[in-house]
Amino acid sequence: MTANRPPIDRPIVVFGSVNIDVCAYSDRLPRPGETVHGTGYAMGLGGKGANQAAASARLGGTVEMVGRTGGDAFGEMARSRLAGFGVRTGHLANDPANPTGIAVIGVDGSGENCITVIGGANMAVSEQDVAQAAPLFGTAAVLLLQLEIPLAAGLAAASAVRAGGGRIILDPAPAPHGGLAADVFQAVDAMTPNETETESLVGLRPTTPDEAAAAAERLAERGLSIAIVKMGGKGVYFRGPGQRGFIPPFPVTAIDTVAAGDCFNGGLAFALARGDDLAGAVRFASACGALATTRSGAADSAPTLAEVAALMG
Repeated sequence: MTANRPPIDRPIVVFGSVNIDVCAYSDRLPRPGETVHGTGYAMGLGGKGANQAAASARLGGTVEMVGRTGGDAFGEMARSRLAGFGVRTGHLANDPANPTGIAVIGVDGSGENCITVIGGANMAVSEQDVAQAAPLFGTAAVLLLQLEIPLAAGLAAASAVRAGGGRIILDPAPAPHGGLAADVFQAVDAMTPNETETESLVGLRPTTPDEAAAAAERLAERGLSIAIVKMGGKGVYFRGPGQRGFIPPFPVTAIDTVAAGDCFNGGLAFALARGDDLAGAVRFASACGALATTRSGAADSAPTLAEVAALMG
């Protein structure tokens, strides 16, 4: 295992959403038209982009965040929190015309969640943001993308990173109705869908390693080089050039699944950036995601390198 090897000099670049999360905790989630009493609430840094950046930075990675926040108090809060995780924000634009994105998250007693996202400034991200950060994209070791900013901007960033020799990981969330066009699968190196996202992409919702393998094969048929199918507490299947396999789940007691997938992706980027092979990187990422479920919050649930190493043994 290579858990103590330092990251290489080229940065991990995250191009994506930055939100403030408002989490409401209750014994169970309300049904449509129903009001339930909550047990507490919390506000913190969120957005899939910011979560993934925080996760990579907390592990010790050199991380650059590219995106937009509004010129409001939530924007100031988001920037401060990102800096607190060690994320560089010099390419995080201040958008005076749009508010900072927010997410309203309900979490039940078993840790399951439902989320409503209001994109705000995230949805104004454009290819102009890519052009302004072009030198940075050209030096990236790994680019992390999600679908909480316009896809055209993400694809432009992917092209810039590929030209510089970096790797591109797309978290296809929130999964679009009707899936993704073929050129998206070819523009990135890896995708990391969970069960529901996999179903949206290939029409198969995996619940077993064999079903995940079949789904990964369908993703490869669309031109994807590396398919990583996440099944939460049922483990992760990966398929890449010359490598494929299944990573069993790590035994943890989950209390909150918010941002577990983001911590997985942040860990995957960190491990690939430091030179781990695919199997080792997926196992490392799985440990990051598992640990994230053992604590509350989004970005705040990201584990440290020492915690991941201890869980991996």
